[in-house]
Amino acid sequence: MLRICGILRYPAARIKDFLLLLSILLIIHLVFHIRHPIPLPHSTPLIPPSTPSTTFSHIVFSISSSSSSLPSRAQFIRLWYSPNSTPYTYVFIDKPLQKPMSTLHFPSVILSSDTSRFPYTFPRGNPSAIRIARVVKDVFTLANPPPHIRWFVFGDDDTVFFKRNLLLVLSKYDHKKWFYIGFGSESYEQNEKFSFGMAFGGGGFALSAPLARVLAGVLDSCLVRYPHLYGSDSRIFACLSELGVELTREPGFHQIDVRGDLFGMLASHPLSLLVSLHHMEALEPIFPGMSKIQSLEHLLKVADVDSPRILQQTVCYDRINLLTVSIAWSYAIQVYEGNQLLPDLLSLQRTFKPWRRGKNVQSSHFMFNTREVPSDPCKRPVLFFFYSFGSDSNRVYTSYIRHNSGTCLRSKAVQTLESIKVFSEVSDYDIEQRKAPRRHCCDILPTINETMTIVIRNCAINELISMGS
Repeated sequence: MLRICGILRYPAARIKDFLLLLSILLIIHLVFHIRHPIPLPHSTPLIPPSTPSTTFSHIVFSISSSSSSLPSRAQFIRLWYSPNSTPYTYVFIDKPLQKPMSTLHFPSVILSSDTSRFPYTFPRGNPSAIRIARVVKDVFTLANPPPHIRWFVFGDDDTVFFKRNLLLVLSKYDHKKWFYIGFGSESYEQNEKFSFGMAFGGGGFALSAPLARVLAGVLDSCLVRYPHLYGSDSRIFACLSELGVELTREPGFHQIDVRGDLFGMLASHPLSLLVSLHHMEALEPIFPGMSKIQSLEHLLKVADVDSPRILQQTVCYDRINLLTVSIAWSYAIQVYEGNQLLPDLLSLQRTFKPWRRGKNVQSSHFMFNTREVPSDPCKRPVLFFFYSFGSDSNRVYTSYIRHNSGTCLRSKAVQTLESIKVFSEVSDYDIEQRKAPRRHCCDILPTINETMTIVIRNCAINELISMGS
């Protein structure tokens, strides 16, 4: 009261200044602290509500197969298919199976429509390419998908999808617009032979629903115009080109046009999310001591825990022991003695062979940088393969066990190392991170009881991934 009376003794101008200051403070409080403003008197909101997030119920998977290949390749489909998470999945075959498939944990099998009326003139090719291309139309006429579908995804019966990563990739794009999403071949020759602008069907590709519907309506006329093409994906690409649509590239779709040991490709995966793997039947098991299917199951173990981080490469340096550690999360860790420059580790070790076989195939060019594997095993890094994992609400640890590398003489820090544990937070890949990904950093803790411990984290703004000079 005394203070109020004191104010009253001030000149009128001072009182006005005080009231003005009080009004400004009140406005600031209302702007920043009132969470529920009074609604405006409009019958409809000025800004329309945002579109609900894309879920698996918005995606149709159309898998091309045949009566001869499905019995042996059904195991690849079972790796990723789930009646609960991927309810709209259909497998298209050429003729009835001699022995019906078990409907337990397997999608609907549909007999493709007759395509015998369409010409096919590619020398020594297979006319089944027309039937497989026409799956784009058959999925509408025979499977009758619901109207709320946003994306149509196409693949082969030996394509393994990493479903959550696929969902995250598709969520970057507006499903109401025309999108043709996929990637090319790893082989320069395959791209040169067919097209550098084409999504290869084995790696899988996605069409937004409005584009898929339009393509289905005009596809038959395109099939008549392109009898000279080899494959189904070439026909889809040709027809989409006539519609004026180009490929949106997502490197996580993997055609895998190589043979042999896929280690070099998996250990240096790009920052893009792993979406699919193809041709796994033609490759060696990706984990030692396991079958092909067991290896894929092992890789998929952590998909429900932190799928976006699968195969993501992180490199860190032990400056005390002069070690370079390259982590392909949930797959393998390579420990190098000495300082290995990061750009060198991003190129792929050439553990694989060209897709083409024969006496005349001496070498092949790939769509990425490669480096030779040292012929002397003692000059190679020490390998640790993914063994197990654990998790809580937002953290994951993965453990890696040393792979026998012979009797090479190593430094003490490497010689006694038997296992590596990697700790990381569960990935929070929002749309902005997916559009502009950045490699993570990591810290190596002191080795205890023959076990190295590594913590993966976000890099600081100006942090470099290097051992330093």
